[in-house]
Amino acid sequence: MKTNTILLFLLLIVLGCSKQAQPHPKELPHTSLKAVAFSRLPEIKNIDFNEVLDNFIYDCQSSKTQKLYGALCLEAKKTNNAKKFILENFQAYRIFDENGAAQGLLTGYFEPELEASLQKSKEYQYPLYSMPKDLVTVDLASVYPELKHLRLRGRVQNNKLVPYDTRAEIKRSDINSSVICYCRSQIDRYFLEVQGSGKVHLDDNSTFYVGYANNNGYKYTSIGKYLIKKGEIAPKNISLESIRIWLESHPQRVDEVLNQNKAMVFFAKRSRGATGALGIELRAKSSVAVDSKYIPLGSMLYLSSNIKAKKIDKFVFAQDVGGAIKGAVRADYFLGSGAEALAMAGSLKSPLRLWIILPKKKIYAKEKDI
Repeated sequence: MKTNTILLFLLLIVLGCSKQAQPHPKELPHTSLKAVAFSRLPEIKNIDFNEVLDNFIYDCQSSKTQKLYGALCLEAKKTNNAKKFILENFQAYRIFDENGAAQGLLTGYFEPELEASLQKSKEYQYPLYSMPKDLVTVDLASVYPELKHLRLRGRVQNNKLVPYDTRAEIKRSDINSSVICYCRSQIDRYFLEVQGSGKVHLDDNSTFYVGYANNNGYKYTSIGKYLIKKGEIAPKNISLESIRIWLESHPQRVDEVLNQNKAMVFFAKRSRGATGALGIELRAKSSVAVDSKYIPLGSMLYLSSNIKAKKIDKFVFAQDVGGAIKGAVRADYFLGSGAEALAMAGSLKSPLRLWIILPKKKIYAKEKDI
């Protein structure tokens, strides 16, 4: 009797363990996954699969997407039944964070627009820098493959790589970089850095796009958390919108607050609108930024969240990254440009459930469909 009890106990442990998410050892070494049937995805019955297929084909422009999905990128162009193609060729996997939690955070971002001039003046005095000529980037993966997500940035001084200048130091001194334009507002310039790309309206009525080129090598620090710590904005009220309002109301403290984030982004002119790290132009309400340590760029995802109390359940695509986007169950939802996108992105901060959609022929987790 005692032996049977022990065996039953061990069986229960094994069964319990089998329900836990398992990390895939190759393509997603840091990500815990659990296979689920498509029928278990929230509101899957209301999905427009023709739209999903169109966005998947668009995503397949990238070599990273092609590497991840292989022949499915070609087959997608031949199918005349979008729903059947998706459901029969792909497998959904629920994503969990490192602590086993299935709920994360969804925020939003947009394509900012700012006013600038090619000439410096009292009205336009904040430089938007291109990548400095003395900025050195060291890809550690060439020496240590296990560090493929890490890069060192700095400049050479006395034959040694030293940290590059911080945001505050860059403002106080000239750096070895050309100026793309001079911005009217340093607050707008800062939010352009946060978003990563945007549209510039010059004082001669011409326009052009800019996008992320590199950064000075410092870890992103949230100025929102600094304002909360200082008691300036209540935690429940923190958002891009509330931060902007506070900065505009306290011009004498703008430098103090912005300099809490030592990281600074450098830009390059672009021939098209907001372009993500995947290398293709972002699509409003289809593209998301993720932490590429956990989710490969080019991945098809399914998210469940809400925007201003309105439920949102849909397929999206991992086409960008962001300094503030950290963790497996974390996404930044691209909302496009314009006043409506700005308003939505500024206040979006909602609970998130996330699934990754991968080729069915590959095995990414040990569990069977549930």
